Amino acid sequence: MSDPSFPPTEPERQADGPRVNLTKLGREHANLAPLPAPTISTYPLGFTGTASEFFRLWIVNTALSIITLGLYTPWARVRTRQYFYGHTWIDGHNFEYTANPVALLRSYLIVATFFGLYTLATNIQFQGWEWVVGIIGVSFVALYPWLVMKSMRFLAVSTAHRGLHFRFHGRAGGAYLAYGVANIAAGLSSSLALPWAWFMQRRYQVENAAFGRARATFRGDVGNFYIIGLTALGLVIGAAVVLAVPVIAGIALLTSDDSFSGSADEGFYGVIAGVAVLYLALLAAYSLAWQYIRGATLKLVLNSTELGGVVRTRATFSPWMLAWIGLSNAAVQVVTLGLATPWAAVRRTRYLLGGIQVLAIASLDDFTADITPGENAFGEAATELLDIQLGF
Repeated sequence: MSDPSFPPTEPERQADGPRVNLTKLGREHANLAPLPAPTISTYPLGFTGTASEFFRLWIVNTALSIITLGLYTPWARVRTRQYFYGHTWIDGHNFEYTANPVALLRSYLIVATFFGLYTLATNIQFQGWEWVVGIIGVSFVALYPWLVMKSMRFLAVSTAHRGLHFRFHGRAGGAYLAYGVANIAAGLSSSLALPWAWFMQRRYQVENAAFGRARATFRGDVGNFYIIGLTALGLVIGAAVVLAVPVIAGIALLTSDDSFSGSADEGFYGVIAGVAVLYLALLAAYSLAWQYIRGATLKLVLNSTELGGVVRTRATFSPWMLAWIGLSNAAVQVVTLGLATPWAAVRRTRYLLGGIQVLAIASLDDFTADITPGENAFGEAATELLDIQLGF
């Protein structure tokens, strides 16, 4: 819907069409008279949510979810997404999240039943608990790619802009290749194939997405995913070397027989303190590396996505800044015992969306609606309750 209080953003128009080359018409008419350069319009995304406003929604959702023993969780999830979608604007129109909480509740209860049975069996260990745990565990592993596909379908048909819903055309075969075979290859290769798995999964996500009848295409290259992975690995190794040298030197000094190194007790406590500092520092470096991977991968995907041959997305945010925001957000949330969660979510969203633009050589009103079949919420519930990270 449009909001008079949030006027349409006047798109920036550029004359350097051939350099960006959003159209395929140039190739098709290579032997004909040269076509005029297309006019490229740039539409920045904007976010109008505030931390104080979202805090009121978040605290109510949390309280009701606790009071109802989790039964309110689907409504909380829908209200949260409606808030973030509703405050995300492009070209004077916001996004909409249209999922039905009742449909989510049914699926949540099914998934929660299996999850609860698995937890009960592993803790109480009643007779035959091994069979229960084994069957549920094997079923989850076997169904994981299918659950991812169902979740993406549900998320797409629940997302709309200008009243037009997104679609996801992914099939189970593609999901088992991207989330089954690729993950197994990454595990068997000691993570050497992990960047290839990221590439396969992002390509599956993008190339099966559609807005109305306009299908998305992915122009990313697997080599760029390896660069991202190697950069993160270099960060962890570099941090380990830089941090380990002074800590090991300090431990050696404290445990030596030198009279200046202090008593045996001081040496013992010093070693414990040094190991703890080294562990926490490496944990922070590892977390920073994963945050960088998420941000850099998202930027790469956005800069490699095209829609209908006339629209492209462009990301200008810094993955390192996004990693820092994620790491500092986590620290603040720990210190405030979770009360800063709304502030952290709004802070990250505001920075992320502020660095995303849409480039178009056609009006965003020109997309044609497609028939949007209903999708059940089983996959969405599974990904939510089991904390499956889909990458976006």
